[in-house]
Parts: sequence; C-alpha cells; structure tokens
Amino acid sequence: MNEFLNYLKDERNYSDKTILNYKMDLENFYNYINKKKTKKIDFDFLQEYIENLSQKKYSTKSIQRHISSLKSYFKFLYNKNYINVNPAELLCLPKNEIKLPNYLTIIDLEKIYELDLSLRDKLIVELLYSTGIRLSELVNIKISDINFYDKTIKVLGKGNKERYVLFGSVCSKLLKEYINNENRVYLLLNKNGNKLSERGVEYIIEKIFKSVNVHAKLTPHTLRHTFATHMLDNGCDLVTVQKLLGHSDLSTTSIYTHISNEHLRTTYLQTHPRARR
Repeated sequence: MNEFLNYLKDERNYSDKTILNYKMDLENFYNYINKKKTKKIDFDFLQEYIENLSQKKYSTKSIQRHISSLKSYFKFLYNKNYINVNPAELLCLPKNEIKLPNYLTIIDLEKIYELDLSLRDKLIVELLYSTGIRLSELVNIKISDINFYDKTIKVLGKGNKERYVLFGSVCSKLLKEYINNENRVYLLLNKNGNKLSERGVEYIIEKIFKSVNVHAKLTPHTLRHTFATHMLDNGCDLVTVQKLLGHSDLSTTSIYTHISNEHLRTTYLQTHPRARR
C-alpha cells in the first residue's frame, strides 16, 4: 500500500489531500479484510465490501470514492505483477443521487412581493430572481457594472469568469431608485454604508422567507433555482438558461429539467380527465 501511495505522489503528482483520502479508503478496506479473516480477495468479496459500506449508510459520493480507490489500487498491483487477476476491473460506480433543488412557486413569490420591504431588500429579491445570479456575484456588483441602456449587469462568476446577466423594467426601476445618483462603488450597502456581506444577504432572505411562511431550508440560492425552473417552465431552451446561470457544463443545468418535467407531470395528472381516473 505504501508503494502505491508513493506512486500517486511521485508519478501521478496527486495532492496530499487526495493521497490521504486513498490511504483512509484502503486502510478501511484492509480493516474489513482482517475482520473477515479472509485471504481470498475476488470480485464477489469486493462487492460484499461495497454492500457493507452501503449498509453503514455511506453516501453515494463516498462509495464512489472508495470504489475508485480500489480500482486504482488493484490496477497498480496488476501492472506491477503483484497479482495475476484484477478483481476490481469490473466494479461499477453507483449512479449519483439526483437531489432536486428547492424552488419557489409563483404563489410563494407573490407573497414575497406583497411584503412591505425596504427598497434595498426588494432589490435583493428582484436581482436574485430576475437575473439568476449567485450570492457571491450579487454582493460584488459595482455601480459601474450596470448598463441601463442594454439592461445588463457584468458579474464575476466561478473561476473568475465574467458574464453578463439581463434584467427587466421592474428591476431597472428599483435599481435607479436605490442608487439615486449616490456616489459609491458597490451597489448593495449595509446600514453603515459599507458593502453588504454574503451573510447579511442570507439573514435578509431568511427573514423574508419566515415572514411568508414558505417551507424550510431555503436560501438566497433558492431564488437562483427558481429563476432557472420558471424559465424552463415557460419555454426557454436549456442552453440559454445555461449561459444566463454561467454554468460551464450543460449537464449541471439539466438538473432543472427534472424539476420542470415533474411540474408537467403533476399538472397533467391534476388536469387531464383520463389521468385522474
């Protein structure tokens, strides 16, 4: 095992953290071997070990990592001629669990818009919902990033990638009212006149959600999920939503199609006469 870990470090240039994960996974595997007091390590035994991880309520992601560690380890042993057969070659990774993100219904949003909020808090809700930007992008908006003529805002996303998001007439009106020709760098400010923090926005959104009594575990990111879901529900194509959200991979955006399809299914079952029988 130590030779394998040295191989990962010296020849594969893996990070210390990654190597530590391999080490912990393999130590866990060897402990299982010792517990079972077996000398026969074949495909069936590996399957039994993985099933044991599942019974211990390991997450899908954790089990995937353990399997990847075993596959890499046994491939190393086989290539070095320490074993004649690779028992891990046919191991398959379990599929990722699809966790659908929370989003708000139109009724939930109407409840929020009916609240007597401050101009700044109204703007926060409007920006998150109408543009789909991330929390980190929101708090770093500068006045100079806003183009009222094109109705666009330049934001800096993950990996320091710049993109432009769009906003409508309602958001434009709120922006102009809130800025009110004041001389400042950042758009959103706290009560002391400093840039509003991410935690500050989280607190504001938590308070708003509690006021309208919508279901728990909702965050500013919920409004980003809501933006994407409502766009797809109303006929927007997936690639456009991907660009607006700033996703580098379309598969990341496709999670919202599951929500949209579920919405279609629910609507069909509730409204089609033959479906209700």
